[in-house]
Amino acid sequence: MADEPLVLGIETSCDETGVGIVRGSTLLADAVASSVDEHARFGGVVPEVASRAHLEAVVPTIERALKDAGVSARDLDGIAVTAGPGLAGALLVGVSAAKAYAYALGKPLYGVNHLASHICVDQLEHGALPEPTMALLVSGGHSSLLLSTDITSDVRPMGATIDDAAGEAFDKIARVLDLGFPGGPVIDRYAREGDPEAIAFPRGLTGPRDPAYDFSFSGLKTAVARWIEARRAAGEDVPVRDVAASFQEAVVDVLTRKAVRACKDQGVDHLMIGGGVAANSRLRVLAQERCEAAGIRLRVPRPKLCTDNGAMVAALGAEMVARNRAASSWDLSADSSLPVTDPHVPGAPHSPTHSHPHTHDHVHEISKENLYS
Repeated sequence: MADEPLVLGIETSCDETGVGIVRGSTLLADAVASSVDEHARFGGVVPEVASRAHLEAVVPTIERALKDAGVSARDLDGIAVTAGPGLAGALLVGVSAAKAYAYALGKPLYGVNHLASHICVDQLEHGALPEPTMALLVSGGHSSLLLSTDITSDVRPMGATIDDAAGEAFDKIARVLDLGFPGGPVIDRYAREGDPEAIAFPRGLTGPRDPAYDFSFSGLKTAVARWIEARRAAGEDVPVRDVAASFQEAVVDVLTRKAVRACKDQGVDHLMIGGGVAANSRLRVLAQERCEAAGIRLRVPRPKLCTDNGAMVAALGAEMVARNRAASSWDLSADSSLPVTDPHVPGAPHSPTHSHPHTHDHVHEISKENLYS
């Protein structure tokens, strides 16, 4: 293990300030500072609030991760950071911090893709990813089917949402039901006591002429909201648990059906599910049932690794180092719409010991004594 790359990863794409440290495929630290409570009163993530929270949390979270891992910053073989996609301001906080640490420590910098990181994190729990692997990524911002033949260089989009992501739909329905934010965990909790067949909610894009691998949850979201409004307008009680269960079943039915179909069509016998919605208990059960029936091996990380975290970024960074991928240039910037076809953002070879005109004046404002601790 000593000769495996030791990499620190920084994740600030949305409302979680995550810092992870891995050695090869072994997780040493996974520190997270969440600002979700600050967004709850708004019913969703506020970009400016998220950016300010990252500014306050990023350095203390890095220090906590180093302490938890029992390593010195000097020992690192590289620093990885989410370069996109995500909220532009939030991403810039992480990228700026990563560049400063990499420069001051004389370490290579790797700007990596948020979606590819969600796939790679499974290596920390279940070992090396088979090549190829089909990945179903479901979160508040993404619902995607991806085919990965090389997680560091070849990730191909098979399908994606054409409107709302699954996580967005969970948040919206939770608001309509007055269950709070974020919606995913609370809908899951209420659904366990409800009847998933109580209400026949629609399954979007599942007709014979619809795209095979794309998703649409806007129509479902609207149908559920109108059903609830109609009950309230008629003075009738809303069966919250049955609504939650029926809505959740409609979402996970479509997700798992299309994922298994993609695996069969592409001749892939492994399916990996990641992203925040992958923590949903019903999604995990139904995916397992359908994969077993189809002869497909299912890989789903434990819930904490499904949500945004620094461990996933460090995992992909370690893979970049292990496979000798080019480090990023000092002019690395955040790209809020970074395509998944770019698992990382390489640049021209550089030496961290030499200044870059875009970073030199800022890097020296940071105390190297603090970075080396």
